Amino acid sequence: MNTSELSDIDFERISHLIYQQCGINLHEGKKELVKARLGKRLREGNFRSFSEYYKHVTTREGTDELIRMIDSISTNLTYFFREESHFQRLQTIVQSLAADSAKKRGSHLRLRIWSAGCSTGEEPYSLGITIMESLNGFPADVKILATDISTRVLEIAVNGVFPIEKTKNISSGILRKYFQRGCGQWEGYVRIKREIRHLVEFSRFNLMESPSSNFEFDVIFCRNVMIYFDKQTQEKVVRKFYNCLSKGGYLFIGHSESLTGLDHGFKYIEPSVYRK
Repeated sequence: MNTSELSDIDFERISHLIYQQCGINLHEGKKELVKARLGKRLREGNFRSFSEYYKHVTTREGTDELIRMIDSISTNLTYFFREESHFQRLQTIVQSLAADSAKKRGSHLRLRIWSAGCSTGEEPYSLGITIMESLNGFPADVKILATDISTRVLEIAVNGVFPIEKTKNISSGILRKYFQRGCGQWEGYVRIKREIRHLVEFSRFNLMESPSSNFEFDVIFCRNVMIYFDKQTQEKVVRKFYNCLSKGGYLFIGHSESLTGLDHGFKYIEPSVYRK
């Protein structure tokens, strides 16, 4: 059998497994994508067919390969300050919280943000920069939890090193303030400065799992992730986000996404922004 052949039944089995594992809904139109991305895994692991590969990832011995399979399938397109209006809205929120905190003498501003589906880290680092700029020296306890199902992208994110072309949309002032230019072997790369990296904690998390009790946030960003889920899975995930937000907290989703038609308790603020 030709290893490049992906039969309908193997595609159905793999799609069902991916849906069970991480909620990604792979319809028939995604067959070529699955074939291309997993074909590489087959070659690297010397599997003779997609059928053999499927059998392997459903055994205990195949757990590591199952994670690699999910890494291969999940899409990771991202860039700094993507959907910029969200960061402008966040700036307004943070400045408002800082002003309220200043009015209450002795009150300390504590800010917790979750970047769910953080990919290679551009989003949480953009969040960190936005918060620092918004606070403008105002004392605050800020922590950003950045999670993704893909271990591969998290490794890149933790390092905080990016090709310089990734920063082409960033102003020269912000670039100088929060990025270090590489030299020598790192020529053509930039690294996020330590003061921003220290705000972010990266962790693997599957949105199909139940969050731990310490998942309580003022703001959640989960953008361009739920477009891969069916309605039932979207409702489950949105319910989790609602339960993880403090009263008055905000949920940001992608501009191409909406909670319309879903059963949820959020108040609509503006397109792709909701409040508990």
